[in-house]
Amino acid sequence: QVQLVESGGGLVQAGGSLRLSCAASGRIFSFDTMGWYRQAPGKQRELVARITAGGSTNYPDSVKGRFTISRDNVKNTVYLQMNSLKPEDTAVYYCNRVSGVSGLDYWGKGTLVTVSS
Repeated sequence: QVQLVESGGGLVQAGGSLRLSCAASGRIFSFDTMGWYRQAPGKQRELVARITAGGSTNYPDSVKGRFTISRDNVKNTVYLQMNSLKPEDTAVYYCNRVSGVSGLDYWGKGTLVTVSS
């Protein structure tokens, strides 16, 4: 059974930093593409960062230069370092995993990030 458990969310002032973690279990992790998405109230879920099995990353312009995704294939964990946070970064952040074997994707339950102005 695939499980993704996010942690590290919380309340932070604008300009501050947070690091999110997503612990994965249940399947071979190193073959998978991992991603972070977010969903703000009244808005659609959007991609924040993605890292492939080979370590390639991509970010939307809204977070480029401020957010960094990384992975530890020994710990089966993916991280999202968020710096220079803005109030518009406030959202529930979800971890996503796309299996490199089956192509199926999986979601965590999310962690709330609130950035105060």
